[in-house]
Amino acid sequence: MKANRREMIGGAIAAAALAPAAASAVTTARQAPGVGRALKVPAPARFTPDWESLTTGYSVPDWFRDAKFGMWAHWTAQCVPEAGDWYARDMYLPGSRAYEHHLKHYGHPADVGFMQIQNLWKADRWDPGRLLDLYKKAGAKYFMALANHHDNLDTYDSRYHPWNTTRVGPRRDIIGEWQKAARARGLRFAVSNHSAHAWHWNQPAYGYDPTGPRAGERYDAYKLTAAQGRGQWWEGLDPQQLYTGRFMSMPDGIRTLDEANAWHEATDRLWNEGVPAGDFAANWLMRVKDLAEKYRPDMVYFDNFDLPLEQYGLDFTSWFYNQSMKWNGGRLEAVVTSKVTPPQRRMGIVDDVERGGKSYIERFPWQTDTCIGNWHYDIDVYNNDGYKTAANVIHTLCDVVSKNGNLMLSVPMRGDGTIDDKEEKVVNDIAEWMGRYGEAIYGSRPWKLNGEGPTRPNAGNFSEGGPKSPYTARDVRYVTRGGNLHALVMGWPEDGVVQMTLLAQGNPTMPGRIERVTIQGDNTPLAFRRTAEALEVTLPQDARHPIGVPLVIAGNGVTA
Repeated sequence: MKANRREMIGGAIAAAALAPAAASAVTTARQAPGVGRALKVPAPARFTPDWESLTTGYSVPDWFRDAKFGMWAHWTAQCVPEAGDWYARDMYLPGSRAYEHHLKHYGHPADVGFMQIQNLWKADRWDPGRLLDLYKKAGAKYFMALANHHDNLDTYDSRYHPWNTTRVGPRRDIIGEWQKAARARGLRFAVSNHSAHAWHWNQPAYGYDPTGPRAGERYDAYKLTAAQGRGQWWEGLDPQQLYTGRFMSMPDGIRTLDEANAWHEATDRLWNEGVPAGDFAANWLMRVKDLAEKYRPDMVYFDNFDLPLEQYGLDFTSWFYNQSMKWNGGRLEAVVTSKVTPPQRRMGIVDDVERGGKSYIERFPWQTDTCIGNWHYDIDVYNNDGYKTAANVIHTLCDVVSKNGNLMLSVPMRGDGTIDDKEEKVVNDIAEWMGRYGEAIYGSRPWKLNGEGPTRPNAGNFSEGGPKSPYTARDVRYVTRGGNLHALVMGWPEDGVVQMTLLAQGNPTMPGRIERVTIQGDNTPLAFRRTAEALEVTLPQDARHPIGVPLVIAGNGVTA
């Protein structure tokens, strides 16, 4: 989705999502009982499509809790113009960047609509194996591929939706190829589903210019029919199935940009939408079941606030959990995510935070998803050096895992299926750190407190900062693993000495005896001194790393 449009939605809703966090400061966030251990709930013989069944019968599988880091290909035809997020909608909004880009490069949206751009998506340089080798090297333990976006094109061999990439654009089963390559590399496989919003998100395609030389002339979606496809590349396809029909198209009589913008903004307020009239929701359910049945993903990510489309979302989730047990010899391996999940439902699905985090140790495993640039490829981000740094990614990962979460990272892909040289450098820099220190992250669990230091990140959807990391060597995040405490130091101290006040002598948070401190992956003991103010650890200069280092702290009761 798109931060600058959804921030107005996310602000109020994020507050509700953070309601359990009365103590929000990093250094005072308390761990609820049981956070540090897996909550083993016996799976029922069969889930039923209601919240009582999901919340009393589900527990997050260990593979997800241990993986910590995943990577995502948020790749659609909206990457073809290289003009950023929500192109398929914004190209129908006069005055927007996408509208101006479309006029210049493709023509007026009354003549050339987004379905034409979908057919320009050729993926002619896409090598899924090469990309997944790179992402695995970067430390990803699971991989997610986008199965459809709000533009309503399925990227797989869709049985119930003819507008899919086996018939349009690449003429390839994108999800099938990703899945095969991911499984061959031992990665858990996930799919993201964004299409529940398509019925209202596509409505600007039924609009018109309110001013100018073509004022009042309806855009392509309003006038296209299946019969008009005869002899065209889209012969046999009905554009109304793609654009979803005129659920709430722009009314006649709008004659100013202000009026048009007011109408467009009104349609954007539907992210907690109910079920629309007609067969859209029933078809959506058939499509997502078909997706899961064909490719058997370990995780289905829904880009929705709570489960999508009310009862239809519950129907899918219960079905998917039952199928997972069927596919895995009775073991429940499935994960389903949604955003802004009410606290009372977070034991039934995994709560996801888009481009943000939490200010406390969450009682149940959760996930944040973010991107090193814009969700869809944007050449301006490349030209302006706007990508997140590897330090930003690693520091976010450290903060998230200390609060019982996972990080899902997207690297924007061009329409041809490649990533650019600057993105590849970021991924290789992540790989360098994770290759040395990733074992401090994987399989870890939260400690009593998540961390200390002056930097307290914002919480909630769309709350993250810019491309550079704000953390310093004074910021430390804590996790436990293998009976040891891991201190994830988020920078390199200028004097070579790390100071951790939570581990000071006499601090009730850490009453145990510290016997040994090492750097992850190196068993050489480090010099340390424990005073009433702090645990001071001297780092060897030959271990210097600008991103930071994880310390392994062993002793009598350090993780109790």
